[in-house]
Order: sequence, then C-alpha cells, then structure tokens
Amino acid sequence: MQLSDFDFELPPELIASHPLAQRDASRMLVLGRGGAVADKHVRDFLDYLRDGDVVVFNNSRVIPARFNASGHEITLHTAVDAHVWWGLCKKFNKFNIGDKLTLDDGTEIIVRDIDADSGLKLEFLCDNVFDVLNRVGKMPLPPYMRREEEISDRERYQTVYADPMGSMAAPTAGLHFTDEMLQEIERRGARVVKITLHVGAGTWLPVKTEDISQHKMHSEWGCITPEQADIINSAKRVIAVGTTSMRLLESAATDTGIKPFCTTTNIFITPGYKFRAVDVLLTNFHLPKSTLFMLVSAFAGLDEMKSAYAHAVAEKYRFFSYGDCCLLFKKDN
Repeated sequence: MQLSDFDFELPPELIASHPLAQRDASRMLVLGRGGAVADKHVRDFLDYLRDGDVVVFNNSRVIPARFNASGHEITLHTAVDAHVWWGLCKKFNKFNIGDKLTLDDGTEIIVRDIDADSGLKLEFLCDNVFDVLNRVGKMPLPPYMRREEEISDRERYQTVYADPMGSMAAPTAGLHFTDEMLQEIERRGARVVKITLHVGAGTWLPVKTEDISQHKMHSEWGCITPEQADIINSAKRVIAVGTTSMRLLESAATDTGIKPFCTTTNIFITPGYKFRAVDVLLTNFHLPKSTLFMLVSAFAGLDEMKSAYAHAVAEKYRFFSYGDCCLLFKKDN
C-alpha cells in the first residue's frame, strides 16, 4: 500500500494543545464492526465491558527527555543502558564522535555514535541519568502542540498509573483514566493488567517512503511477565488501551496465546496483518500518514477508519495526544 492511502483532511483548530480539566471528560467515538458510529464519552467505556474481559494498559512513565546541551536541543528516545541513550537533534550531522556537550546543570555528555535514523548516541557522565533529567529536562510534548512545556504537563502528560520510567512520549489513551475508573473496571467483572512498553521513536517518527513496506520502525523495549501472560490468556476478550499496549501484545502473541516477553520489538502493523491477541482497542485519534493510523486501519478497516475520522472532524472531536479517543472492534477478516 502507498502512504497516500492513509491521508485525510484535518483542520488545525481540532488539534488539542491542552488537556481537558478532568481526565475522564473526553469524548469517545465508538466504531462498531459494521461501521456504525456512536458519540459517547470516556466514562461510557465501562458500559462496553463484559465479565471475563482483561483490560491491558501500558504503565511506562514519561521522562523529561528534552533538554539543552551546549546550545543544542536534544530529545532522548531509546535507552542503550543506564548511562547511554539515543537522542534526536536538529543538524545532528554537524556533530563528531567524541564531542563533549554540557547540560544546564553542568553534567557532561559525550557523542559516542551518529546514525542517520536514530540521531546521536550519547553517554551521560553522571551517577543517575533520570536525576539529571528531572533537574534540567522538559516533558517531550509533540511538536504539533506548538507550545512550550507548562508546569501542569508534568502531571497531565502522564497516566495516573505510570510507574517504570523510560518513555519519551505518553501512552496517550491511558491519559483518560482515573483511579476511580480503574477500580470500576474490576468491579464490573473485568481484570486490569499493566504491561510496559517504553515508547520511543518507533511509535511517532514520520513515514518518509511512499511505499509503506519500505518504512523502517525503530525498536522499543517492552515486558510482559509470565503472570501477566497467564491472566491475558485467560481472557474472554482482550481490550488494549492504546496502540503501544496493542503493539506489545501482538509482539508477544503466538497461535496458542501470549508468551512472556521481555525484549525489544519493532513490529509494524499495516492492513493485511492478522491480529492474534487483541479484540478491542481504545485509542486516541492519530496523525495522517502515520504508522499509528495504519495500525488502527489494519484493526478496524481503512475505509471504516476514514469514515469514522470524517465523522470526528464534522463533530469537532479533539485530535492527538491531549484529544479525545475512539473505541474500535476488530474487523472480521
């Protein structure tokens, strides 16, 4: 398929630059298997649960991954080890291996490698990278928000259940959930499982090839424990909250169920993919021509998704990370 197949018109005023005051106040478009569309709210998600469902969340915590170093703005995206990260930077090809840069708090980093796709491989000369980032870093808000980080983003660009640090972008479908909603899910007979996928460049970098089969996905690290795999395999239905949860579940899927998984994945899901793990997906609205719009089109149908997005535009839904969401059901092949 071609990149142009996944394009659609989006008025810029529908891009949400700030979250709503309440997490669970967002709207939720429900796309049924037959293509029927219903306008609901996130709180209505609970009414779609069935006894025996397992709802899977990505609990990765966003790090303040954007910082200045010797006058250059760098955004970290993938950890190599405790002290070495890959980071994106404009004009990164002007750097040389061995260059030393200084952060605002005096911490030094050394350029260890340069890659056309991944940017700069940086070694931090410090005891704890996360401590440094908490001092000098900013939350890596997507560029389409066209604003700087605000104090409130430290809390709102983070799920209420975020735990292990490691993501350079929020698993945004989870931003709609409150502690009360999580408790209500289990009161209604479903189970909650929190797996971990550290969101990196693979999720959001633009596709630059017209033939989408030529696009190269970056790897991201994820983990599903044996205990979590057992719970997921016992589900009558698996509901993934967010495309990052979906990608990790499908990476761990076999013909006989989910296997424990604790490694990297560069899975690229496009129309024609056979889903083996997920039955229902809750996700935000995604960018035109993005790998995430390709994923939801593979899951619910390209024509159906284009029609649903046209409806969302007409009804003035709020798009992207701080926007509204949609509930999708796997299209029967």
